[in-house]
Amino acid sequence: KVTTYDLKPEMSAKEVTLAVLEQMKLGTDLIIVNFANGDMVGHTGNFEASIKAVEAVDACLGEILSLAKKLDYAMLLTSDHGNCERMKDENQNPLTNHTAGSVYCFVLGDGVKSIKNGALNNIASSVLKLMGLKAPATMDEPLF
Repeated sequence: KVTTYDLKPEMSAKEVTLAVLEQMKLGTDLIIVNFANGDMVGHTGNFEASIKAVEAVDACLGEILSLAKKLDYAMLLTSDHGNCERMKDENQNPLTNHTAGSVYCFVLGDGVKSIKNGALNNIASSVLKLMGLKAPATMDEPLF
């Protein structure tokens, strides 16, 4: 336990990754993961710690992606908001709030060559499509 996340920017990303890798090896159908490092460390306003947070998540995602390719897992990676990609406001004061800009979405899956621009309301139908399931008509269309 730490008083603020910038004191341990890697948080529990490695432990989460090990749990994900274990579930992938067991063939779990759907694994939803939240790496909160960039968000939580970004709220502290500590730029150097935010870099370490993102580097920790990057290393963990590399491990997950590597195993996903070996085990033929589909993968969708996105965020609901930004934070540590913009650490100062226009006056160079620390910016610790969520940012309002667009976030990226990456998809690894059979037959996925490109994805459309979309929003969070397209994610659920995209996950269902990756799983080979039909989305209800009430859902927005998938991103691919």
